[in-house]
Amino acid sequence: MGSHGWGQPTLYRPSPSENADLSRLLDARIDGFETPYRTPRQVLGRRSTVGCVALEVTQRCNLDCTLCYLSDYSESVPDPPLDELKRKADNIKRLFGVQTNVQITGGDPTLRKRSELVEIVRYVASIGLNPALFTNGIKATRDLLAELRSVGLVDVAFHVDVTQERKGYTSELAMNEIRDEYLDRARGLGLAVIFNTTVCNENLDEIPALVRYFVSKAGELGMCSFQMQADTGRGILHKRGHALTKQHMRALIDEACGARLSWDAVLIGHPDCHNIGYALVVGGDSGRPQVVDLFDDERIVERFLADFGTVPLDRSDVPRSALAVARHIFAEKPQWLTFGGAFASRLALRIARAMWKTRSTHVGKLSFFMQNFQDADNLDPARIKHCSFYVATAEGAVSMCEHNARRDEFIIPANLVRGVDIKPSRPPIAAVPRDAEHRPLKS
Repeated sequence: MGSHGWGQPTLYRPSPSENADLSRLLDARIDGFETPYRTPRQVLGRRSTVGCVALEVTQRCNLDCTLCYLSDYSESVPDPPLDELKRKADNIKRLFGVQTNVQITGGDPTLRKRSELVEIVRYVASIGLNPALFTNGIKATRDLLAELRSVGLVDVAFHVDVTQERKGYTSELAMNEIRDEYLDRARGLGLAVIFNTTVCNENLDEIPALVRYFVSKAGELGMCSFQMQADTGRGILHKRGHALTKQHMRALIDEACGARLSWDAVLIGHPDCHNIGYALVVGGDSGRPQVVDLFDDERIVERFLADFGTVPLDRSDVPRSALAVARHIFAEKPQWLTFGGAFASRLALRIARAMWKTRSTHVGKLSFFMQNFQDADNLDPARIKHCSFYVATAEGAVSMCEHNARRDEFIIPANLVRGVDIKPSRPPIAAVPRDAEHRPLKS
């Protein structure tokens, strides 16, 4: 599949005033945290002011997921005009600073006119923010991804799981066929690739096998993100089962990896909201890969956040990021030659042992991320206050969990009356047969 020779984006270099603004916003962010969450391992206020901000470019979708955060009115809401989206992007930069991660999302953003989607991504990148495309992938062709990359797209996150009820697919194992196709589409474009998976009662038992699939793709796949079932939005599934907890998810992932990941080494906002584990996978091409926990020493995380918090890193270009860190060490932090050298030597030894076990020299990076969204009827004020995931609105930015709980208040234009000018509508359904308890019937 061709890409019509779309080029690579130009690296944005923040100005001194932008860096000064970011430093001020970082200080304000960490000062706003309550003491239990203002730890040396807290990313927010040190590396960034926020994990990411969602810029919803449409409320429309071409799937009808059993766990959908959208509203019954979403399909009837007109797409926001480009000028409004650009104002929201400007506001993201004002509120959170340069190089903030911005999710270009919806609904599914690929339902926007292609030229408009390209312009949205181009503008977000042009003002120094990091745009990511969040999509179910159905309309995300290789050519589109290549063009978006050429105007500044950094990440593409493909959402694939059984809650989407794609015709012919009733298990996560079967859906690896779709995931393989999406990896092929993005291969060689310079994009960091993420797979998003909604975890629910129906697919919880498949998570270990899915983790092993992700491990086998480490390197070309940079992150696998698991969002846990939440009772919010228009879906037909509601409260999660008692077995679906962060602790159980961590145990399942660790078991599938064959290694215990340091889930608590990095804190992103409130500890009940997110967990992340960073790993290197040795021998992903060998059929018996070894997972190496990257940050098993919390002192490394604390020192890195303190000394390299504002050093720009490009997820889509690991060598360039490594070079940026090396330059900072020699120019500003030479003590890392000793402190970091000991860590690097120990890590190199662990990698060498894994190479010997796998008889492979292939090493890929893979991050495991868990998102513990809240039920709409049970929002915790402390978690809202220390949120790391916001949605851009006309008034500013709102916690994603709060936004989902009150979505209609934010998405329906003021001149339209709900139930009169705008009425509930469902998207096209790619449904599989289900039983009375909403479980997919196995073919």
